[in-house]
Amino acid sequence: MKYFDAHTHIFPAKIADKAVAFLEEYYHHRWPGGGDEADLLASMDAAGVETALIFSCATKPEQVIPANDFLARAQNEHPGRFYAFGTLHPDFKDIPGELQRIRELGLKGIKFHPDFQKIYIDEPRMMHIYELIGSSLPVTIHMGDRRTDFSSPWRLAGVLDAFPELKVIAAHFGGYSEWDEVKKHLVGRNVWFDTSSTFWELPAEKAREIALLHGTDKILFGSDYPASLPQAAVADVLTMGLSDEDNEKIFHLNAEKLFNLG
Repeated sequence: MKYFDAHTHIFPAKIADKAVAFLEEYYHHRWPGGGDEADLLASMDAAGVETALIFSCATKPEQVIPANDFLARAQNEHPGRFYAFGTLHPDFKDIPGELQRIRELGLKGIKFHPDFQKIYIDEPRMMHIYELIGSSLPVTIHMGDRRTDFSSPWRLAGVLDAFPELKVIAAHFGGYSEWDEVKKHLVGRNVWFDTSSTFWELPAEKAREIALLHGTDKILFGSDYPASLPQAAVADVLTMGLSDEDNEKIFHLNAEKLFNLG
């Protein structure tokens, strides 16, 4: 079986420890990954994961350019192992220009983390960004969290209504800790879910139900490294007891098709 991990985070080595410590405190959860490129590659090798999609989130406008440069450099230095999504912040001064630069850098899409960027995914400035993106690049959005309302599933439903051509990956099975709302608002829609940061709270039988209702051709494997290691994330997906055909879609075929990787 091939594995394409469609949800990982890396940070520059000099700040990786601090970044992981902050995330552990925020989520009240021990993160086993080190958070830098070398540790992710080692974790991928241990799990037999060939390729990972890497993210890094700009929580301030001035972080956008250095973050995208960092991601592009990592992708270029590890061809075939890393593909990268760029980052944007709605307060960045030249979003059309940076979108063009993201394409020129060869980045494969855009990642938003509404909780850390303090943005509602359906607010006007975000809707403007989606309009600029159109169908040209897929967008991964951190979804859900009962503690906040930045990215509730019902908000994404409105975005999908407004921009049916937008290619959205709704992380964490469509909405971390809000899976009843996912079933109500997102299941069956033209949106992809990834499996990251799900199975420590969503029982495998309920994850299986959502996957089959939504369609396994729209589910992507994701570990959420460094929150979880790829090896454990592979085992989590297998607890759903899906067919070999469905697992092959989830573990690599869907990502290869969505990201045009041949």
